[in-house]
Amino acid sequence: MPENAMLEGIRIVDLSSVVFGPYATQMLADLGAEVIKVEPRGGETSRFIGKHAKNRGMGAMHMTLNRGKKSIELNLKAAEDAAVMRKLLKTADVFIHNVRNKAIAKLGFDYDSVKSIKSDIIYVHCTGFGQNGPYRDLQAYDDVIQAATGVATLLPRADGNPRPRYLPSLVADKVAGHYGAQAMLAALIHKLRTGQGQHVEVPMFEAFATFNLTEHMQGATFDPPVGSIGYHRQLDPGRQPFPTADGYISLVPYTDDKMGQLFSLLGGPEVLEKPEFAGPVERFRNATALYGEIARLTPAKTTEEWMKVFIAAEFPAMPVRDLAEIFDDPHLVETGYAAIREHPTEGNYRQISPPIRFGADQGRILGFSPSLDQDGADLRRELENLE
Repeated sequence: MPENAMLEGIRIVDLSSVVFGPYATQMLADLGAEVIKVEPRGGETSRFIGKHAKNRGMGAMHMTLNRGKKSIELNLKAAEDAAVMRKLLKTADVFIHNVRNKAIAKLGFDYDSVKSIKSDIIYVHCTGFGQNGPYRDLQAYDDVIQAATGVATLLPRADGNPRPRYLPSLVADKVAGHYGAQAMLAALIHKLRTGQGQHVEVPMFEAFATFNLTEHMQGATFDPPVGSIGYHRQLDPGRQPFPTADGYISLVPYTDDKMGQLFSLLGGPEVLEKPEFAGPVERFRNATALYGEIARLTPAKTTEEWMKVFIAAEFPAMPVRDLAEIFDDPHLVETGYAAIREHPTEGNYRQISPPIRFGADQGRILGFSPSLDQDGADLRRELENLE
């Protein structure tokens, strides 16, 4: 590990699985932490998620979630492997897992047990639900959390189709993963200041509810409520990409001045002279109809033609691209967002770069995603003389 790695010298023992925990530790691995992925016999679940893999256990999700990590295969129900785990924890700064309380206690790796092994350990428990509530023992997956937090009702609120629908993204897992990474970093700073470790709980339900309610609290912010819950701008059915002559474009006239600028650029300034659009209050009340007026004017040009107009006018706009087109985006190509690398066992693959760039951490090459137990022998040798 280069000397300029942001988290050089930090060792994280990661017993988490699927997306939530691995996504959290992935962010710290990208910052230079040594993340040791402890996997059950046969490999952790993320190795097998999805349809795409060149070799068994090296699926696309694993390649994305576990770059730069080490792997050791341990059966924690076996005495010999449990002893290896205890030695490994003696060397750790952080232990993170998403095993439910009864199961982790049965294995002998609950907080009190791990604290007796390493007194200053930062013990991060990724849970589905807060452990002081009635849902504490329930299982949680992304769809379950989208349902429980009301996110599955956002699209119905916006488009009038009453059937609840999930957002087509593992958004709850990833949001909770961000909170998990934040929690680990905060606990590490606390430990640097005080020398003390601690137990940290990161519940996905509460994390995603907080994330979603940031803008949607609205009238429910106050007690008693002064209006309805839900951010009207996000839920307006007209707030969609606008059609062009050959595709769609995103336009955001967020201020009153920008709204006037937009209609001038679209060649329809007279629209805002209508009584129903004459001022900010009227536009707010008739937002859906106003969006309809924009959609009536945008098909006059192609997306590329409109983009030239909006860029020149410094108006916020972007073309709507298909998911498969993102890697050809000229900005992302220029910034080196995704690189084709050669994996030792999987051949060429596309690796996405961490989005945050630190001036003190330049030019570091990220490690590859490990094969199962890739580092097991080396770690066992390192630990064999530990008591």
